[in-house]
Amino acid sequence: MQSVIEHLNENLKVLYRQALDADQKLDELQRQGHGKFAALFQKDAGFNVESKRFKPYVLDVAADVSALSEEDNMDQEKLKHTVAKMQQLHSLLASFK
Repeated sequence: MQSVIEHLNENLKVLYRQALDADQKLDELQRQGHGKFAALFQKDAGFNVESKRFKPYVLDVAADVSALSEEDNMDQEKLKHTVAKMQQLHSLLASFK
């Protein structure tokens, strides 16, 4: 279980750095009059937040990982849900580049 949490935390570090870079690009695009959208993900994507920037979504996933790390027996459904959110973030960040 500990190795799973470590792997999730490593992914979070990568996502966080990419999110900061992407958010800077989004800020620049918005200053240029682009980026007229309500949120990066639709409401049914499974996130607990709705934002025009990546960082809040990464923090949402980080909260899930933190909750998983505090459990004695890891809830497999929560783990699947957390991994799915990470995959969505990785995918969107990759397509954003």
